[in-house]
Amino acid sequence: MSQQPLLEGWCTDPFARHEARWLSDGNPTKLVRDGETTAYDEPPDEPFVRVPELIEYDPAPNGADLRRADEAESDGSSFDQDQAYMNQMDAVWSDGAPLPPNP
Repeated sequence: MSQQPLLEGWCTDPFARHEARWLSDGNPTKLVRDGETTAYDEPPDEPFVRVPELIEYDPAPNGADLRRADEAESDGSSFDQDQAYMNQMDAVWSDGAPLPPNP
């Protein structure tokens, strides 16, 4: 007879009070979730009303849900190495300094 593995992660709330509850080693925690909103709700001192089931994580394909930390500061354009080099050369030339060798 095999033993049931202990659940770890977001599961259906065994107390049926929220959409999901975080379980740690099979024990309900106070971390709960309803839709996109997470909150705290201490687990009640009562038996489960349903068996908790692990909620599978569904990541966005190709990391589409990930964002760069500096995205808010960006103007939306990507870095252009050639344009940056030309801007540097224009600045150097306008100061009368000799041009550095091409990279």
